[in-house]
Amino acid sequence: MTVTKLPLKQTASEQQSRMDRAAQLADRFSDAGALTILDAILTREFPGQIALVSSFGAESAVLLHLAAQVDPAVPVIFLETGKHFAQTLSYRRKLANLLGLSNIIDVIPAASDLAEKDSAGELWRADADACCNLRKVRPLATALAGFDAWITGRKQFHGGARVRLPVFDAHERHIKVNPLARWTVEEISAYRKKNTLPQHPLVEQGFPSIGCWPCTHPVANADDGRAGRWRGRAKTECGIHL
Repeated sequence: MTVTKLPLKQTASEQQSRMDRAAQLADRFSDAGALTILDAILTREFPGQIALVSSFGAESAVLLHLAAQVDPAVPVIFLETGKHFAQTLSYRRKLANLLGLSNIIDVIPAASDLAEKDSAGELWRADADACCNLRKVRPLATALAGFDAWITGRKQFHGGARVRLPVFDAHERHIKVNPLARWTVEEISAYRKKNTLPQHPLVEQGFPSIGCWPCTHPVANADDGRAGRWRGRAKTECGIHL
């Protein structure tokens, strides 16, 4: 993929303009459903300037199915950290074929960064934040440099910092769109079953949320949708949403 250099600094007026537009979109689509929102942002609001970022995790099929109904060629960014479960990589291929997604972009960490900071592949043991920054945050920033906005699968029921998640918010250089922000666990499950979407194979093994294998664990009777991530640490986010 082509690497686009980021501007060194965003002006206050640019940041304010982005915040204002996010607020306007939130007001215009306050009562709209997820499919209506996706149709508007993909075809009218940000045509050719928006990407969907997906982990192909436990809940990913619903958002990908909705987006594919509008445009199966929507750019779908997958952060290939090199630490995914084999089941996630298999599920990614299965969903892409099933939904006809034709523009999945695998984004990998820079080889020079890996060689300098994690040549042994064990950084996650000593510093999970640094590992996430190396394998997710920095590669995503590069991948999104050519876009004005991006779509996430975040939901309020995930808890933590997401409990008041809006459908539209401004984040650094982009507007972020969270079409499923207000969906419940039950609605996600019902939509998946109604549309006969396959479930990530690790869900039945007790994984409510699925990331990289070193920092993802099965749980019993999860209190929230992010339970099992970075177990034993105060960490609850990889950093791409901070």
